[in-house]
Amino acid sequence: MERVVERFGSVGFGSVLLVCLVSGASAVLHTANPHSVCKSCDPQPANCKSNQCIANCSVSKVCPSPDDVCAAVWWREAGVVTVETKCHDRTRPLNGVMLDDYSSSDCVLSVRNMNTPNLRLCACTGRGCNERMLLNKPDDQIAILPTSETKGAFRLAQLCRFCDIESTACNATGVCESLCNISSICENPNEVCVSAWRRNKGNPIIETVCHNPTLPFHGQYLTDYNNSVCLMKQVKGMEEDFYICSCNEEECNDPLFFPDVSAPPEGVERNLPPVLLVSLVPALIAVVVLLSAFYCYRLFRQQNLKAPKTKGIDSETCAIIMSDDDRSDSSSANANSLNHNTELLPIQLDVIVGKGRFAEVYRAKLKQGATDESFQMVAVKIFPYEEYASWKTEWEIFSDADLRHENVLQFLTAEDRKAERRYWLITAYHERGNLQEFLTQHVIGWDELCRLGGSLARGVAHLHADRTSCGRAKVAIVHRDLKSVNVLVKSDLSCCLCDFGLSLRLHNSMSPEELANSGQVGTARYMAPEVLESRLDLENIESFKQADVYSMALVLWEITSRCSAIGDVREYEPPFGKLKDHLCVESMKDDVIRDRLRPEIPASWTNHTGVHLLSSTIEECWDHDPEARVTAQCVVERFGEISSAVISPLSADTKSAQDSGNDEKEI
Repeated sequence: MERVVERFGSVGFGSVLLVCLVSGASAVLHTANPHSVCKSCDPQPANCKSNQCIANCSVSKVCPSPDDVCAAVWWREAGVVTVETKCHDRTRPLNGVMLDDYSSSDCVLSVRNMNTPNLRLCACTGRGCNERMLLNKPDDQIAILPTSETKGAFRLAQLCRFCDIESTACNATGVCESLCNISSICENPNEVCVSAWRRNKGNPIIETVCHNPTLPFHGQYLTDYNNSVCLMKQVKGMEEDFYICSCNEEECNDPLFFPDVSAPPEGVERNLPPVLLVSLVPALIAVVVLLSAFYCYRLFRQQNLKAPKTKGIDSETCAIIMSDDDRSDSSSANANSLNHNTELLPIQLDVIVGKGRFAEVYRAKLKQGATDESFQMVAVKIFPYEEYASWKTEWEIFSDADLRHENVLQFLTAEDRKAERRYWLITAYHERGNLQEFLTQHVIGWDELCRLGGSLARGVAHLHADRTSCGRAKVAIVHRDLKSVNVLVKSDLSCCLCDFGLSLRLHNSMSPEELANSGQVGTARYMAPEVLESRLDLENIESFKQADVYSMALVLWEITSRCSAIGDVREYEPPFGKLKDHLCVESMKDDVIRDRLRPEIPASWTNHTGVHLLSSTIEECWDHDPEARVTAQCVVERFGEISSAVISPLSADTKSAQDSGNDEKEI
């Protein structure tokens, strides 16, 4: 107002009064519509330096409600910082947390979601104030490592408890809190969180620091720094009790988990009391009897419940699932686990059989005995150290015991090959390779179409199911990158799903914000319209399954296009193969969303009753409306109805292909 008076000082009082009235009216109008203008972008990598992160967001949005403030959600995984900017109703929780301080013009990342330690939140008031996020500790030092692998993302050094050395009442048993209240972002992005417990002149002390695992810590090299929690291990050869642990998650070096102390005090006999031994004998006998009965049951089922050649295995029958016909199922006693042995498995790499965005796949020999002739063929998926997050994601999916299924690639074990700076996933090996390679080289008959397509649908239905075939509750999983390259062909011409690096476990407790954090992933050629357009219904986890069904429909179309039952069979081509060899998201948007294009279903497909029925199911699966698509389980049931209604003799080409498959070995 003072500026107005200065500018119009020579004007009469009436003019000044008029200016005041106009200004006052403007203020009233502004107060009546105080909607915030905020940065609003989906999750994307952030540019971090010094003590702040800048969102790479060029989109501003007028918030719909006057109660809205500007907010930001900040998290990191494997050192990569990602942010989401949005308008937020200050009267409602953000990611399950109420934001008390939103009046500041700075978005200070001081609020944490305790259920997701790597996630922080902030809110502020002011135009676009959520574009810049401040860390809660101004003196934090952030290391920036832009890499080509992360496509411009910035890697943030680990955040660890860092109190150096402090006295403690912890007696090296159970779970101990370090009581350190200082957190620090490590100076070097390669450093991990480390803790040590030892005695100093008889008094216990705890040390919490950052440390580079390539260097010795108290003369010891860290071997467990890829853990998410700090599991204390006693160091042998030290004068006093000495424990060390390391991990690579945010502030994971507090609390500390000590092993149970089973050694008796000095002077006490180490042998178990005779009474205890006597009491354990009946229980041990009962366990042996139960295991023997279970083994006999499995053997009986394997001999008497073989699946018919033309129908595959019924995934709804628990007994058949338990008696998996794949001979490789007996090859690993450590399935669904990380190999924690100090000695790595005796594996000799043979030839490379596949290469993806994050890893290479080798055929390899797993030695079974002392001689070189005694070995087992396995597949080894090798990740470089920089792709730890991808390896960990796939390992965690495989580690779910409920994932085990005849139409899911069998997982043997995982290894951290520190000397080579590589991470390994070791799985069954299938000589026929992936489905795309198989279809390129073979024309199939109607029975093989039913076997390949039906087993594919059963594998997807098993992933999506929230219960196992035995009725036990399980977490549903979505693949999110279904394509013919990620489907392997077994020797019996059934399919199994592989490559779970982009998969997601759909916990019922997941919020829309957590689902949104999963991002737009997949292969453009196989992406559903809603994925291409980034408009998945995050309020409904079924929307992720519906996107998988769309991708599955394209793979079913590929299989059908190479079936001799349709008449003249063309050379193999992928879905939308006539458009381009390498399709991007933007070009696919034009074809799939704007023009509603789908792969061609020729008129000749109606000449065969089964193919005609199957093509109708395929069209339902790739419907533009996700809600109109049938489920994977429905497709499984459709295959059962179609294959039983249509009886077709094997073609000569098909019969020879199947006979040759029986001669091949796989695990």
